[in-house]
Amino acid sequence: MADQADFERQALELVPQLFGAARRMTRNVSDAEDLVQETLLKGYRAFGGFEEGTNLRAWLFRILTNTFINKYRRDSRRPDEVDLGDVEDLFLYRRLGGSDGAIAGRSTEDVVLDGLVSGDVKSAVEELPEVFRVPVLLADLEGFSYKEIAEILDVPIGTVMSRLHRGRKALQKRLWDYASERGLTAGPRPDEIEASR
Repeated sequence: MADQADFERQALELVPQLFGAARRMTRNVSDAEDLVQETLLKGYRAFGGFEEGTNLRAWLFRILTNTFINKYRRDSRRPDEVDLGDVEDLFLYRRLGGSDGAIAGRSTEDVVLDGLVSGDVKSAVEELPEVFRVPVLLADLEGFSYKEIAEILDVPIGTVMSRLHRGRKALQKRLWDYASERGLTAGPRPDEIEASR
């Protein structure tokens, strides 16, 4: 049985990975920070039951994913709320120089993510329904195996494979559409070619 000091030492190494995944899931830095904080708190409280020698990374990602899904379901049943702080921030944003001021205030992670992944790819991933987006993020960006994703999402491996296949196909279709809109492709989409065979 592990103790909380072990948890702190091991979990702190994983915070950047957890935050990256949380940011892609929530699409918002503030919400990602809250999600990681809640994940770490839940992990800390439950660490006494964690089996030494098992995959801590997968265990924490499971907590992160379940926390995100539960919050998403809970929030989808509530009406949208507008925080007056957001309105004030927008006013300040415009008063302080608009996008020039915003560029100066961007985090290093924002700059790096923008350089690594184009806006079109980010948009295509974000447009995926949650049931497909989360497995695609866990597999293609976080590098988890099918078995680990099945454990994180608490679904059979076959379900993971199906969701990944469908998510990747939807992503491929959307990226083809982006390329087509910009005149970068010619001819039918790959899925239309497969359907005609």
